[in-house]
Amino acid sequence: MGKKKEFALEKKLDHVAFIMDGNGRWANLRGLPRYLGHREAINRLRDIIDACREFNIKVMSFYAFSTENWNRPQDEIDHLMDYLEEYFVKEIDYYDSIGARLQISGDINRLRPSTRKACIDAYERTKNNQNFVVNVCLNYGGRDDIVHACKLICQEVKEGKTDIENIDEPYFAEHLYTHGLPDVDLMIRTSGEVRLSNYLLWQNAYAEFVFTDVKWPDFNRKAFIDCLIEFQKRKRRYGGLKNG
Repeated sequence: MGKKKEFALEKKLDHVAFIMDGNGRWANLRGLPRYLGHREAINRLRDIIDACREFNIKVMSFYAFSTENWNRPQDEIDHLMDYLEEYFVKEIDYYDSIGARLQISGDINRLRPSTRKACIDAYERTKNNQNFVVNVCLNYGGRDDIVHACKLICQEVKEGKTDIENIDEPYFAEHLYTHGLPDVDLMIRTSGEVRLSNYLLWQNAYAEFVFTDVKWPDFNRKAFIDCLIEFQKRKRRYGGLKNG
């Protein structure tokens, strides 16, 4: 972390979320199988996590696998799960050394047992770390997140644990998969696509969106800083008139 910053982040940025897009296209352009694009994508994570640490961004979310990604070929899904398991095992010492907590957002019950175990083991190993949060969105969908929260709250009301009058936005947010995390300040999507794809719909309510043509396997510290520069130009009003 001894690099000299050629850019200083002056705007408050607590939580940055990434849609890591373009992995398959990156591989296709090189004549490689799509799944090797996913392997290269996972290899980019440490560089981006280190860049976030450099700019004191405490929470980073990564869209690793969506509820819709089950529609992809089984071979591609199997390779991706292999890479995720390998990543959690290989990088756990690194997470611990920087005081990062690994959080998994999404319904991991549908994952194969070995992948689910890798997620749980990584979470248990890092759950008391407090310097940073690396939030991996795995079998995650924004709509599913909201429905899941509604079911939890309905059950609490049914069991008499709360009253309907107690349900407000903070209460609802504490029942999302991302409970305990701040709302997203900056949402970055790579590879030129300009949509949310069912990602953190509640949490992105007032996020600034930056879309870059860089494919995720090529998304490095410099490309990230370009996004931070764009974010710093934005005026965040949150529905009011005061510039922020």
